[in-house]
Parts: sequence; structure tokens; C-alpha cells
Amino acid sequence: MDKQIDAEGLIDASRHLWSNYFPDREPDERPKVLVRGEGLYVFDSDGKRYLDTFASLLTTLCGHGRKEVIDAVKNQMEKLSYFPGGFDFITEPAVRLGERLAQITPGDLSVSFLVNDGSEASEAAIKMAREYFHVKGEKSRKKVIFRRASYHGATLGALSATGLSGMRAAQEPLVPGFTHVMPANCYRCELGLEPETCGLACLKNLEAVVNWEGPENVAAIIMDPIPGSNTGFPLPPEGYLQGVRSLCDKHGILLIFDEIQVGFGRTGKMFCCENWDVTPDIMAVAKGFSGGYLPLGAAISTERIAAAFHEAKEGFRHVHTYSGHAAACAAALANIDIIQGEGLVARSAELGRLFKSRLSDLYKYDAVGDIRGMGTLWAIDLVADRETRAERKPAGKMGGFISRYCRDAGMILRNNGDILVLAPALVMTDAQMEEMVGVLDEAIGAAMKPGAVEGS
Repeated sequence: MDKQIDAEGLIDASRHLWSNYFPDREPDERPKVLVRGEGLYVFDSDGKRYLDTFASLLTTLCGHGRKEVIDAVKNQMEKLSYFPGGFDFITEPAVRLGERLAQITPGDLSVSFLVNDGSEASEAAIKMAREYFHVKGEKSRKKVIFRRASYHGATLGALSATGLSGMRAAQEPLVPGFTHVMPANCYRCELGLEPETCGLACLKNLEAVVNWEGPENVAAIIMDPIPGSNTGFPLPPEGYLQGVRSLCDKHGILLIFDEIQVGFGRTGKMFCCENWDVTPDIMAVAKGFSGGYLPLGAAISTERIAAAFHEAKEGFRHVHTYSGHAAACAAALANIDIIQGEGLVARSAELGRLFKSRLSDLYKYDAVGDIRGMGTLWAIDLVADRETRAERKPAGKMGGFISRYCRDAGMILRNNGDILVLAPALVMTDAQMEEMVGVLDEAIGAAMKPGAVEGS
């Protein structure tokens, strides 16, 4: 039993901590106190073990308790715990990490601006694009185009490029100069079209908005090659990302890919965009970057972009105290060593094939409308009617029931309303995958029973 702490006292004291996310627990429901992690499992203060299907928050790609990462951080802390970079000093882990990223990123991406997390990575990428044109003398290029339903971060600039209205409303008016376009979500197409006959309407919408705003006024288009867990990882239609790249090239617009959730082997390639042979001008990474051991993110650009700042004798004006923290960089280097050394990118592709086969069995339930994904990113869309794709009413009730059922059964499952999302660590075994799918099968079956879920 892992009772090293006074769990009840800690829960009572948690009123002094302003937690993230929404207060969606029942008023009398007590939170669990997690005390230990091991591989894909976490343990609470009562000793109960949970299989984590979401890798903490899409972060712990190589599992908990990896001695290689822990030792790398410890060794760096013993040598030099912290010193800011960016003036006339540099640290070895930061330089080595930049060098490693230049080796593994696609295309001409080779210069990394290190930050602390995903929101900062998106923020830095957006500012970098706008400031690039400023130092180049194209000062009319300030506008940024983003897609509805995509999430890019919680900082004000990243939030301004986030297409989730519920997250934006309380902070409006947001940063000016941001314009949204329709997403490339074929299952939930805003126009009700089908990918076989739509003629890539989503790409045409993007092109029309670029022309409306004036290409000479647009600095960047930011998008996630596969949108994240909020919308259940919808894959882009064939030709879409290639079309976006061509549109940017035609008008001299910088293309930013947000690979914060989908990078570092998640999709069976080291970076998601490699599945379509499309490379951005700037790539934002975080989450699995450091394996969840320490906060770290990066905005990775081309030498052409970095050179513009040097030629103008201007630095990129984006300074955070702990950016490029030496110990965090050491963690990321060790994490990348594990991903490459253990062949986890290829393993992710293999797991994707297994997931596709095993999850398809869940179509036996009428409530399962769509199952989609690749690698270790998968989503199950729960519907009221499979043929019409009608959403369930009341929204989120079935998804919440299934999530709670799984937790009671010793498995942590994330749901975004009635979309169930899976994003386990890349080190998952076949047996753990079978356990994961098995518990999920039981949970959906339980939810389908008459009266189990309100509105069913």
C-alpha cells in the first residue's frame, strides 16, 4: 500500500490550490491522490493501480520511472541547476538539444527556440512569424489564420488562434489580427459534405479567406496536422495539407504546424506531418518532448527565418526566465534517446495497426458512430444515430458514464463530451492494449444498457 502521506488531509488542504480544468466532479466526490507511477500505471494513496490510456496528458511517452531520464536530470542538477541562456552564456544541454532536433526534424527545420510548454511554443511561433516579416520590412503582414475547433494554447496569443468558443469567450476581445476558417474534419464537416465529393471545400475556404484578408497582409497560417483530443484526432483528407503548403508558398505566407500533441512518434512517424510529406516553416512542439519529466517546449524554425533576425541585427523579443532550462533539456535528450534507441516510432506504427483492428469490434454498439486515428492516437465518437451522425442528448452523459466506469475498473480514460480519446505511452505492450480495449468494451456495453445513462 502506498500510504506515505495523509491523503485525507491533503485533499482537505487542496482548497488552497486553484486547479486546472473544469470543476466537473460531483460536489461530494473526493479527488484521488496519486502517489506513484510505473510504466503505463499510476497508483493512488490507497494502493489502487490505474492503467493510464492518455499518457498523463499526452506527455509521458516512455512511461513513468525511466531511470535514464531521472539520472540525466539528476546529473545535470548536480553540475548546474540553472542559468539563463540567450545573452553571452549558453549551456551544453540546450545546445545539444538544438543539435538533436535539427537532426530529427523534417525538411529545413533546424533552429530551435526553447520555451517551457505547449502554449508558449504556439505563442512563440506566432510571434516569430509576425516579427520575421517586421524585420524583413514587410510590416503589413500581421494577420494570422487559424481553424475553428483547434486548440493552440492558453496564453493570450495562442488562445487568439484557438478555435474553441467556450475557451475564448471569457477573454474576449482577444488579440486583433486573427481570422478563423473551417476545419478539415470530414466526420463533422461544417457543410455536411462527404470527402469523396466535396472537392476539398475546407481548402477552398482557406484560400478564399486568404484572398479576402489580402495575402500581403497575412503572416502565418497555424494548424495542427491532426487536430488534438478536443475534437478526437480527425485525420486530414488526402491532398489537404499539400494544398495548404502550396497556398502558403504561392503567397509567401509562413506555415506553422502545431505538433504539440501529435509529435515525437505518436503517429508512427517521428513527426506527424511526415505522414503527408509536408514540412512547415515553423513547428511548435512540447508535451511528449521531455517525456513529461520536466516542462519544455520549442518553436523550431528554418535557418532562413533565423537568418532574417541576424541580418537585421535584431533578437527575437520573447524572453521567459526558465526557457531552455538545462535540466529540462537533459530530460528531453534522454527521452529522445529512448524513443530512438527502443524503436518506439516503429512500435507506434505497429500499435496503430493493432488498435485499428481491435477497436473496429466496438462498432457492434449502435452508439459508436466513428472510430478514427493512427499510431497511438485514437478517438471513438459516440452518437445518437449512426446514419445521421446526430449528437447525443444530453451531451456528454454517455462519455462521462464510460469514463467513470473505466476509472472504477482501474483504467483512466479521457472523454471530451461524447468523444472518447486514447493516447497511451509508446511503450505499451500488446497485453496492455488488450486490457485497454477490453475495459473500454465493457464500459460501452454497460452504458448501452437501458436506463444506465440519462437520455438513453
